[in-house]
Amino acid sequence: MKNFVYFDLETQQSADEVGGWDQISRMRMSVGVTYNTARGDYRIYGEEQVHDLVTELQRADLVVGFNNLRFDYEVLHGYTTLDLRQIPTLDMLVELQKTLQHRLSLDAIAAATLGVEKTSEGTQAIRWFKEGRLLEIAEYCCYDVKITRLVHEYGAAHKQLLYENRFGNKLSVPVSW
Repeated sequence: MKNFVYFDLETQQSADEVGGWDQISRMRMSVGVTYNTARGDYRIYGEEQVHDLVTELQRADLVVGFNNLRFDYEVLHGYTTLDLRQIPTLDMLVELQKTLQHRLSLDAIAAATLGVEKTSEGTQAIRWFKEGRLLEIAEYCCYDVKITRLVHEYGAAHKQLLYENRFGNKLSVPVSW
């Protein structure tokens, strides 16, 4: 069995606070979460365990995420000299964007495909961090990882995902993972 690691993280600061989207590596991780198929469990990492998180990602046969190449890995590049983009990675946002020529949110795909929605958003997680509410961030991030895993598994089983276009029509997009 392959070791798939589903992954997401939240940050301490927003793009505005660090000088723009070209400074993602300065945002700092508040909480990172993985689901490891080999172990069958979730792991929650605080900033002080960021190197353990990087090690887990390196040991994966495949890391699966949503916008992890452009965002999550860039946050982690603030902690390591390793080029995390060299890890075998499926970034579902990148793959969907190749087919659709536009971006979809994880929430839009999960709602149309699975009938579930995210519990919050990244900007709320930053507010929680400033308030010291790390448990809420961990719960939110775990749920995002679960949604990521369910969306990936659905796509693997059905070779398509669903989304609603701006007119409210439910459409399908083929996937090949």
